[in-house]
Amino acid sequence: MAKTNKTPTCSVLQQHRCKFKPVLPEILKKGACFVKPKAGKATQSVADQASVKKIFPNTYGMPEITFVKGANPAIGKKAIKMAVVLSGGQAPGGHNVIAGLLDGLKKANAKNKLYGFLGGPSGILEAKWKEITPKLMEAYRNTGGFDLIQSGRTKIETEEQLAQALETLKKNKVDALVIVGGDDSNTNAGVLAEYFKQNGSNINVIGVPKTIDGDLKNDKIETSFGFDTATKIYAELVGNICRDVNSAQKYWHFVRLMGRSASHITLEVAHKTHPNITLVGEEVLAKKMTLKQIIDYLAGIIAARAKDGKNFGVVLVPEGLIEFIPEMKALIAALNDLLAEHEAELSKMNGITEKKEFIISKLPAKLAALMKSLPAGIASQLMLDRDPHGNVQVSLIETEKLLIEMLRTKLADMKKAKKFSGKFNSITHFFGYEGRCGAPSTFDANYTYALGFNAAVLALNGCSGYLSSVRKLTRKPQSWECGGVPLTMMMNIERRKGKEKPVIRKALVELNGEPFKQFAKKRDLWAKTESYFFPGPIQLFGPAEVTDMITCTLAFERGSKK
Repeated sequence: MAKTNKTPTCSVLQQHRCKFKPVLPEILKKGACFVKPKAGKATQSVADQASVKKIFPNTYGMPEITFVKGANPAIGKKAIKMAVVLSGGQAPGGHNVIAGLLDGLKKANAKNKLYGFLGGPSGILEAKWKEITPKLMEAYRNTGGFDLIQSGRTKIETEEQLAQALETLKKNKVDALVIVGGDDSNTNAGVLAEYFKQNGSNINVIGVPKTIDGDLKNDKIETSFGFDTATKIYAELVGNICRDVNSAQKYWHFVRLMGRSASHITLEVAHKTHPNITLVGEEVLAKKMTLKQIIDYLAGIIAARAKDGKNFGVVLVPEGLIEFIPEMKALIAALNDLLAEHEAELSKMNGITEKKEFIISKLPAKLAALMKSLPAGIASQLMLDRDPHGNVQVSLIETEKLLIEMLRTKLADMKKAKKFSGKFNSITHFFGYEGRCGAPSTFDANYTYALGFNAAVLALNGCSGYLSSVRKLTRKPQSWECGGVPLTMMMNIERRKGKEKPVIRKALVELNGEPFKQFAKKRDLWAKTESYFFPGPIQLFGPAEVTDMITCTLAFERGSKK
C-alpha cells in the first residue's frame, strides 16, 4: 500500500509559532508565590469624582499596585477555579492572554483550574463554558483569533443580568473572573466587581486591556494589546498601495482604517508608510472643521500635485472621522437620543425612508437641514441599528466615498474656474477586519502572555476591580514592570443611550503629544513628494531589531524615538 502524507492540522508557520516561548517579565518568572503586591497612593477617577464614587462605593479610591519580589506561599495553598471571557471585537494575542492565565494559575498550584465562557459575556448568563487544559491550549499559543472560546458584545448591565452573572459564578464555585476587552467591556468589569462586593461575594474580577483601536491607555496602561499587530498588518497593505500608486501613477487611493472613536491606528500607519494625506479626527474636532473645509483641504493638495503632473496619491481616513466633524457629531448625538427615545415607534415602520423622514421631523431645524444635505446613502447609513453600546456603527458609514463624491463636485468647480487642470480617478479601500485576527507580532505575543500571567497573579492576591498593567514597554520584556490599576481610576460620566453612565474614558490622539507633533512636521513634505515607506509583512523570525519592533506611537510617547 502506498504511503500517504498525513494532512497537517495547521500551517507550517502556525506549527512553529506554537513552539515560540514568550519572554516573561523577570518579576513574574518564579510565579505568584514569589511576588507580593505593593500598594501605592489612593486613586480617584479621571473626572466626575463625586458621581463615580457614589456609583462605586466599594471599589472607588483603591491604590495602584506594583508587584515586587517577596515570599507569598499562601497564594498556592488553596486550589482555585478561574473563568475568562473575551468581550468585544477580536484582537491579535487573545489566545496568549488565556495561555498566560493558565500558566500563571498552574505555576501557583497545579490543581488550579481555568474555564472559558463561550461566546463572550452571554456565556456567563447562559452558563456556557469549557475547561481550558494545558493540552487544549497547546494548539492556540501565539496564534491569532478568539476561536478557542469566541467573543461577543453582550453587555451585563441590568439588575437581572448582574444577578444572573453572580448566580452562575456562585453555582459553579468560580473564585475569579477575568474579562478581556476594551473600554466598554472593562467598564463592565468594574460594574461586576462593585456588584459582587455589594452583595457580599468574594469573587474577584480582573480586566485585561484589549483593543486594536489603541484608545484604552494611560500612564499605567501604555498600550492595549493588538494595536501593535493590527497596525503592522494595515501598514503592510497601505505600503503595498503606496508602491502600486507610484508604479501606475494614475489613481488616488482613499483608505479608511479601523478606529471607531480615535485616530491612533491611522496616525500609526501614517508614520509607517508616509502617505500624501492623512486626516486625523482629533485635529478636525479641535479646529472645528466643517465638511466643506475638509474637502477644500483635500482638493488643495490634489490640485497642487496635479500642477506638478502627479494625478495620483494615497489618502488615509480614520473610520470615525465623521464623528469628529462638529456639525456631524451634533447630528449623530441627536440621532442617538432620538433613536433610543422613539425605538418602539421606529420598530413598527417598514423602510429606511419612512424612518428617516420621521427622525428628520424630530430634529432641530439646523440639524434637519444638514441631514437632508447629505448624500442619500450616507444619511441612510446614519440611521442603521446601533451596536450593543448604543453607538452609531461607524464602520458601516463609507466616509471615504462621501469625501470622494464631494471632491468630484469641488474639483469640477475648480476646473471651470481654471484652478484645476488634472484628472481625478479614485479607488477606495476599508481595512478593518483584516487586522483583528492576525498572528500576533513578537511584541504582542510577549505582551499578551505577560498581561494574562499578571492578571492571574492579581486574582490570586484578591485584587478585585483592577486592570492588568504591564508597563515600561520600550524596554526588553524581561524588564517590564507588572501590577494593576483600579478600573474606577479611568472612569468618568458620559451620556449613553440618552442616560448618564460611568464609562472608562477613551484615550484620544493628543495634538500636543509626540506622535502627532512628529507627524505634523512631515506631512507637508509627504503631500508634495513620494516619500512612501514600504514596511512589508510582520517578521516573526530574524534579527531582534526587525522581529521585536514596537509601534512608532509607543516609541514617541515613551521617549525612545525622535
